[in-house]
Amino acid sequence: MALLEIENLRVAYPTSEGEAVAVDRVSLHIDEGENLGLVGESGCGKSTIAKAILGILQEGARVQGSIRYDGRELLGLSSSELRRIRWRDIALIPQNAMNGFDPVYTIEKQLDEAIAAHASMPPEARNKRVADLFAAVGLPADRLKSYAHQFSGGMRQRAMIAMALVLNPKLILADEPTTGLDVIVQDQILERMAEIHAQSKNAMLLISHDMALVSENCDRIAVMYAGRIVETGDAYELLSSPSHPYTLGLVNAFPAAGDSEGALISIAGSPPSLIDPPAGCRFHPRCPFASARCANESPALIEVSAGHFAACHYTDQAPRFRAVARNPVTWRPAAT
Repeated sequence: MALLEIENLRVAYPTSEGEAVAVDRVSLHIDEGENLGLVGESGCGKSTIAKAILGILQEGARVQGSIRYDGRELLGLSSSELRRIRWRDIALIPQNAMNGFDPVYTIEKQLDEAIAAHASMPPEARNKRVADLFAAVGLPADRLKSYAHQFSGGMRQRAMIAMALVLNPKLILADEPTTGLDVIVQDQILERMAEIHAQSKNAMLLISHDMALVSENCDRIAVMYAGRIVETGDAYELLSSPSHPYTLGLVNAFPAAGDSEGALISIAGSPPSLIDPPAGCRFHPRCPFASARCANESPALIEVSAGHFAACHYTDQAPRFRAVARNPVTWRPAAT
């Protein structure tokens, strides 16, 4: 059963140069207990989707479409109604944990206040809940009364995970939760999150630019480019049989562990402007397989296999594309 359903979501920001459409007709769903990975380059609209779900978009944002949580429409709810949903039902693990805590209060105080604001629980029970959460994320109990600036980056991120779990929400939005941390700490935090997920069975939207990270931690993956979903499906199938050229490029950029060849193949160019995106397929200026049709006609998401969708005019040629895409020369821009 779908816990979260997003249909035709459009989020635009007015700018001095025109309207920037950060999210353009995006549809997604997350089932109860499922981990969905949302992957793509920086600036493609991933974080905007998380903010739209929570109702914390910057002032002036224009939002259309539908976001339903547990059957309830979130768009159009009042600020007070959204506040009741945040933390209790849907929680956020932000990119920068330092900015997620008030510097003048201890971590313990802030976790306690989050519980008191949303649940009827006596102080003794709240204290136990906070201590149990610290233990769950691998933080020592003697650091409960510390301030955020007294924690290392990894400890702050663990504390933010504890904050997200404080009311045992059904859905967690993890927005680049390991950004800026070294690979050892990243692995520790992701391992801890996996353990907690196994126990609580909460659902998660894991937002990242790292295809390897989402492949290891998610049941399904949605690939986003320039405000749109270009491919989505079961994690194993999407990675083993990508059907959109952009997904091919992302997979090439993160070779499988143990690959002795080890060469990374980058995608030439950069994502387009969200104010004036190219006509047709938005990836066509960077796509080595693009045709005139790609430059003029926007492809729809079509089902290439059960539950696996891709927005490309040439999904029938995906096996050939996959073979050719392994050659770095394929991705070099043509000489002019």
